[in-house]
Amino acid sequence: MSFSLAIVGRPNVGKSTLFNRLVGRRLALVDDQPGVTRDLREGEAKLGDLRFTVIDTAGLEEATDESLQGRMRKLTERAVDMADICLFMIDARAGVLPADEVFADILRKRAKHVILAANKAEGQAGESGLLEAFSLGLGEPLRLSAEHGEGMPDLYAVLQPLAEEFDERAAAEAPEVDVELTEEEQELGEGEDIGGESREFTFDKPLQIAVVGRPNAGKSTLINKLLGEDRLLTGPEAGITRDSISVTMDWNGVPVRVFDTAGMRKKAKVQEKLEKLSVADGLRAVKFAEVVVVLLDVSIPFEQQDLRIADLAEREGRAVVVAVNKWDTETDKSNKAKELREEFARLLPQLRGAQLVTVSAVTGKNLDKLQEAILHAHAIWNRRVSTSRLNNWLGAMTEAHPPPAPGGRRIKLRYMTQVKARPPQFVVMCSHPDELNDSYKRYLVNGLREDFDMPGTPIRLFFRSQADKNPYKNKTKSTPSRLRKHLGKDRADAPKVKKQRPPKK
Repeated sequence: MSFSLAIVGRPNVGKSTLFNRLVGRRLALVDDQPGVTRDLREGEAKLGDLRFTVIDTAGLEEATDESLQGRMRKLTERAVDMADICLFMIDARAGVLPADEVFADILRKRAKHVILAANKAEGQAGESGLLEAFSLGLGEPLRLSAEHGEGMPDLYAVLQPLAEEFDERAAAEAPEVDVELTEEEQELGEGEDIGGESREFTFDKPLQIAVVGRPNAGKSTLINKLLGEDRLLTGPEAGITRDSISVTMDWNGVPVRVFDTAGMRKKAKVQEKLEKLSVADGLRAVKFAEVVVVLLDVSIPFEQQDLRIADLAEREGRAVVVAVNKWDTETDKSNKAKELREEFARLLPQLRGAQLVTVSAVTGKNLDKLQEAILHAHAIWNRRVSTSRLNNWLGAMTEAHPPPAPGGRRIKLRYMTQVKARPPQFVVMCSHPDELNDSYKRYLVNGLREDFDMPGTPIRLFFRSQADKNPYKNKTKSTPSRLRKHLGKDRADAPKVKKQRPPKK
């Protein structure tokens, strides 16, 4: 999905009809009665070769109170803030109404990109409304008919350059992960130290951090404390943050970009469309981050959802730091810290050795230690080990604990090298790689963590079969062709001798 498109407008202008046409199915209810759509509906849209997320919204109402119409309007405004592009639809047959002018002014201030479309413009009935749409000041309107599929090529022509722009921006903002190592980096000399350090951070390319966790863990409060101002909305209610908000700042001399994400609840409890969008936006923030800070609540740490979030960050290949918030409310700090570290080692073995920091977002306690842990995790994430050291280490590991011999066939680990960094990725050339069990793989991964100082970072270890380069493999023993040729000539010239049977005794 390259971008998200929110369809907004007054009730009964044809938003759900266009939504159904873009997704290719009748997902949204359509009726002549206005106000059928109330919740946000998300779908995977296809338009030519474009693939994007389309959001059907409730009709924009002028109500701003806590009534049903007011709450529906707030949901739509939230979708406007979240979407990359807003398609503002008017009814070409009804013309431009005063409500359209009010909402056009709202979109002009809040939306990133606005595309104006005059729907129901088929035939002569929509000509006057199409001309009136120019008065909204949102550029040339598109002439559409969602019911009959007219105007789709024009919509494609407008979306295509914007899609390319979003793809380029996403590629520029995405962190450089799975970095291929050159042959020189793989073949470091015997005397070289273990390489790989944090890159130089600038405001053009800052250190990207995502703060994730369950609702009401204190993510927004923590970022406000780092900023020194109440920029993000906070409160005692859970689920205030809806979309991922990135903030760029100078954190004690280090340019960083911090993503504040929505709280992630269990999938079974996520029912509202908006919350589903918020969780999906948080998952995208994890993919754009280099270091993921899993924020826990000290009163209920390491719940099942916390473990899922940490495991997600590890599977995405990001450096992970675990921070336990609201430490100022804990009375028995020494015993609690010991208990937390024991639970962390037991419940998250895939992040063995990752740093656990106790912080207080309200008082700012230990935020300097959190920064040190993040920078240390990023440096380990960039770890590079020489091939000579790896092979010496592999020989010692196999000598101490030889690999298993399934079916009596011994597995030989011949060669090992690091092929990528961010996170560290290693390849072992061996015989019968499919028969190597998981326990022996974990034995090697844990050894890499301990012997090469890579605690907590995700380690990718792959086993490949090394092709035997013996040219005579699978060839039967036979006489060389040139010798067979000469022997054939000699046999042809030789006189034929009739074989005689030995006399019977």
